[in-house]
Amino acid sequence: MALGYQYFNRDISWLQFNHRVLQEAENTNVPVYDRVRFLSIFSSNLDEFFRVRYPSLLALRENPALATEEQSDEALLQKIQQMVREQQEDFGRILTQQLLPALQKENIHLYYNEVVAPVHQQIINDLFHTRILSYLQPVLLEGNEPVMLHNNGLYFIIQLQNHESVQYAVLNIPQEAVGRFVSLPDIEGKHQIIFIDDAIRQNIQYAFPGKQIKSVYSFKMTLNGDVGIQDETSAELEDEIRQMISKRETSLPTRFLYESGMAEEIQFFIKTYFHLTDAEMVAGGRYHNLKDLADLPNPKGKSLLYAPMPPLPHPVLKNKVSVLQAIEDQDLLIHLPYQSYDYILRFFNEAAIHPDVTEIYVTLYRVAADSQIASTLISAAKNGKKVTAFVELKARFDEANNLNWAKKMKAAGVRIVYSIPNMKVHAKLALVKRKEDRKSKYYALLATGNFNERTARFYTDHVLMTTDKEITQDVDLLFAYLPSRQQPEEYDFIRFQKLMVARFNMQDRFEEMIRREMAHQQAGRKAEITIKLNNLQEKEMINLLYEASNAGVKINLIVRSICCLVPGVPGMSENISVRRIVDRYLEHARVFIFGNDGEEAFYLGSADWMVRNLHRRIESVFPLKDEKLKQEIREIIHLQLADNVQARLINSAGEMVMPEVNGERIAAQEAIYKKLSPKS
Repeated sequence: MALGYQYFNRDISWLQFNHRVLQEAENTNVPVYDRVRFLSIFSSNLDEFFRVRYPSLLALRENPALATEEQSDEALLQKIQQMVREQQEDFGRILTQQLLPALQKENIHLYYNEVVAPVHQQIINDLFHTRILSYLQPVLLEGNEPVMLHNNGLYFIIQLQNHESVQYAVLNIPQEAVGRFVSLPDIEGKHQIIFIDDAIRQNIQYAFPGKQIKSVYSFKMTLNGDVGIQDETSAELEDEIRQMISKRETSLPTRFLYESGMAEEIQFFIKTYFHLTDAEMVAGGRYHNLKDLADLPNPKGKSLLYAPMPPLPHPVLKNKVSVLQAIEDQDLLIHLPYQSYDYILRFFNEAAIHPDVTEIYVTLYRVAADSQIASTLISAAKNGKKVTAFVELKARFDEANNLNWAKKMKAAGVRIVYSIPNMKVHAKLALVKRKEDRKSKYYALLATGNFNERTARFYTDHVLMTTDKEITQDVDLLFAYLPSRQQPEEYDFIRFQKLMVARFNMQDRFEEMIRREMAHQQAGRKAEITIKLNNLQEKEMINLLYEASNAGVKINLIVRSICCLVPGVPGMSENISVRRIVDRYLEHARVFIFGNDGEEAFYLGSADWMVRNLHRRIESVFPLKDEKLKQEIREIIHLQLADNVQARLINSAGEMVMPEVNGERIAAQEAIYKKLSPKS
């Protein structure tokens, strides 16, 4: 670590990103139901933070000797807790003071901590007895062993009066079985919606016949989701994965989120019964799991949502019958979700049925639940193709889905290669081999995001389609390595010519290009670096950017989420600017542009600059050779750097600052869509 260099804490930076998501819920220029959706995203993000990151912070506080990259002092933990409290207060204020009134203006009323109108009382009672009661599971809290609760499940804790003693019980809120919201009959033309939580509260005595109920409070328990595999070298990896998934549901709690106003005697009982600490007890609102707001009934449909931006046709592929033939003629880029994902599906579909295609290879990190690509691979295998799928079973929270698809594909004859021990494969690659007149032709897909039809609808990514021999040979070489399931050090004889692959050559190649820019700058030539990432945390790479800044190289960074680099500090990072863009789509692409004295080098890929990406994963970053494709990326990045509506500049204090508007207002995502539209 270089003396005097400064870094933002990764968890503080991530919380600031989530606060930026919350700001969109407050943005009156966003349609009301999309503002509600941003509340849902914020809540979902925070749940994952408490499930994955917070346990590590608590562990480091208890065992500071284990701390390596992250601070672990008490002051940091308190700052995180304070930030979360303030953000939750903002969440409640935005919901109750802005969004609920905004819904009212649209004649939509969501009952929120209020008395139900008499006209709805009997309807709710009937609803409770016919649709809810059979799913309720009241459990008395007795004995020394606490009952097992579902991660982030919704519950009530009930204080019962039993003669002269007090008992406690928990009651589940079955939102998965019933749905979180119920639409009720209109009142004076207003649509009426109620949480099922309130329907249960209103009838809770029926769950405890013969008992006197003293008080009822809602809560949820977040369990540690950072549960690893005990033996990654085991031949029974599938069983290990299933055991890990099961352990998550019985892991230790990391947060007990309870309804504010809960009596201290009940809090004390909960802490004792569930073996909780003060740091794990968090006061919240009356309703939890507000990520469910994504499912809030919308009786008015599209009128309360963003104006549609239907996927655009690709200017080259739109009139082509054969995608493979089109790729033979020229390299192509698909910009998702602005352009249609159908072309990627057509690539796999055509390969599956083409009589001359002999082999198909693909990496699958997060497989869609109803994956058309996995189904196509099954068809290809049944059509006699040699199909190999590398399935990453350790993609957190997608393990079960990936495993189920892997078993289906394996049963159909697809060769399945599973995770490499102690390492994830995060590269997004596919390769098709075709024999024609005794000659082989290779077609490759290289992407910045997963081959996942669901996320492709709202993640911004780039997909390169190419037959370039240097690139396809490198992709073939990587697919030859993956089935070994060995560490890269055991295959150090592999030499990639054009592809940058983490754990092989990626970090060295990035350093070479950064130092090349420094040399250009020092020689008085043109030098500039523009990088777009999801996360920037790896300190060796940050230090290189600091060095380049001190050498006078101008550096433009677009970092969506975690950014540990501190910009704008004289003598360290005065030539570095950082911006964050949050809009209707999730910014997901990774782009690297090196000025190189006017001969710009363009790279796209799957790798963030995090310790995990550069040192504990197989990632791929690939070059763009075609000048037209370089220009496409240049124009897209230019619009993102010019964004003065949805972008926020990050200053040296870590604060998010609105860019100045000098002339035209530019929202990059909207501008990119217009740029790619045939009408433009």
